[in-house]
Amino acid sequence: MPTEPERLPFFVYGTLRPGRANHARCLRGRTVAEESALVRGVLLYEGPGYPYAVAGPADAVVHGDLVQPGEDVHDEVRAALDRLEGYVPGAPGNLYERVAWRAERADGEAVRAWLYVAAEPLATRLRATGTPVPGGDWARPPR
Repeated sequence: MPTEPERLPFFVYGTLRPGRANHARCLRGRTVAEESALVRGVLLYEGPGYPYAVAGPADAVVHGDLVQPGEDVHDEVRAALDRLEGYVPGAPGNLYERVAWRAERADGEAVRAWLYVAAEPLATRLRATGTPVPGGDWARPPR
């Protein structure tokens, strides 16, 4: 029997951040908390109008936001974000993979959160030829 994914908050670092287009489309009015956060061990690369996160060295940092969907809409939000990110659990050819990752709130508290990272072989190509996002913060300055 398949198990349902954990109802973790989502760490968002691109167009899903508050004030960005996909936040308005997928998350506005459906969250109970949104706060600044960061993840370590991840590099951010420029993409075609949105960034890609890729597992990287331990000292790499990506800045973003933790968003917690309301309990009554969590499954619906997760499904919408999976569609947006081109992720189907266990499917080959995903654009992103959804993984549980350690995020840090602004106060330093660590929490587990869902993070979308570029799937292979895209991640390999980005590491070899991609353009890193300086400082790991795609949303600032505004694009």
